Amino acid sequence: MIRKNGPLDFDVNAYTSSSVSTSINFWTQDRQTARLVFKLSKDGVPLPLAAVTGKLVLVMSDGSRFIRDVNIIDRVEGQAEYILSDQEIKHYGNVQAELNLYYTNDQSMSVHQFSFHISKSLIDQDIVPITEYYVDEFEALRAKINELYDEAILTIDELSAKFEDLEKIETKQGAQTKADAAFAAAKKYTDAHAETPAGAKDKVAAALEEAKEYVDPHLQNKKIHVTESEKSSWNKSQLYRLTPNDGKVARIPNGTDIFTLPTGPYMGAQLLNAPVENDTSFYYVNVLETAYEQNEVVYKCIIATRSFDNITWIGTFHAQGFKGWDRVLSEKDLNSSWNQVTLVAGTTIKQFAGNPLKFSIRQNELLLRGSFEGVPANDAVIARFTQKPASKAVFLGATVGSYGSARFTLEKDGSLRFDGMSANDISFVSRFEINECIPLW
Repeated sequence: MIRKNGPLDFDVNAYTSSSVSTSINFWTQDRQTARLVFKLSKDGVPLPLAAVTGKLVLVMSDGSRFIRDVNIIDRVEGQAEYILSDQEIKHYGNVQAELNLYYTNDQSMSVHQFSFHISKSLIDQDIVPITEYYVDEFEALRAKINELYDEAILTIDELSAKFEDLEKIETKQGAQTKADAAFAAAKKYTDAHAETPAGAKDKVAAALEEAKEYVDPHLQNKKIHVTESEKSSWNKSQLYRLTPNDGKVARIPNGTDIFTLPTGPYMGAQLLNAPVENDTSFYYVNVLETAYEQNEVVYKCIIATRSFDNITWIGTFHAQGFKGWDRVLSEKDLNSSWNQVTLVAGTTIKQFAGNPLKFSIRQNELLLRGSFEGVPANDAVIARFTQKPASKAVFLGATVGSYGSARFTLEKDGSLRFDGMSANDISFVSRFEINECIPLW
């Protein structure tokens, strides 16, 4: 058979686009030749199609809708096909389609949504297709009911014909024996075949009961048979999926670029464009992408929370692009505690017990207060901080024992250095008082 193939390779996962626009194009004259060929895989290997039924949903540009069984051509290699019918190929325009899989254990899965196009052939320019709805299960049910109905009608017609023959038998006295014999033969026949009015009624009742046994399970199959109200609700619903089927936040692969994520909640590590450069920590990311675009920039808001310390940043895309990350201050930032400074070992200084030197971090500032005893050598490093300023900070502290001041420098590597002092009489200086606020940005 000659076919015009439209190949489709689908990887079954939760990260692919919600719909794929293909370059497949058929024509309205491609009758019995327009074939969609599916090759399904999962985690890099073919998806087995044992104990599964494939359903293809086709929504035509004129509103027509078809739900068809696909043909499984290789259950081991995960290959299936569907040949468009003569009714479907005449509905020209863009076609939205979805491939679904239904397993015998009541599991089901949407493989992928995609679209293709049917062009109108020149010979069909004057043909206007009529909106149609076709579901394989509905048509099978209708055929079964029609078959049972035809069988019941045929039985009734046979009974009518036989009773018509009985009415034509002679009833005069001279033919009574013949009539009696004919009646006996007819009764024997009808008794054997239950073709009396009562028997026919029983047979019709049995046929209707058989039809009911066939129909009832389908009426309970809510995945296929729906009401008009339900179809209307589905048509008006949103089709964008924010989470996987289990409703949990999706784990995105390492190295994912935050800026490329569409609307939705995510979680991942080693992310590109994270608030802290080269940070390998886990982040929870919430993306709110808008339908507004300016200067080829899509407006969006991104909220990123680092998992291990709850620090949160907000960033937005505006007309000029990404506006940068802004950290959200928390209660912990505003109510930080004071910690005693660890002085460098080996120096001649020590903490003053009455008011030891302490530090606190608040709103990205290093706060110092307190006192230490002893006079270090000039340019001696007296303490080291893990909090490092963006640039070198120089400040003064007061001398105690003789009026004067001392100069200190907090280097970019976090080291606190004693630069020297000036006092009325440096020989009486016994300790130093510091009360300073140093920005870290």
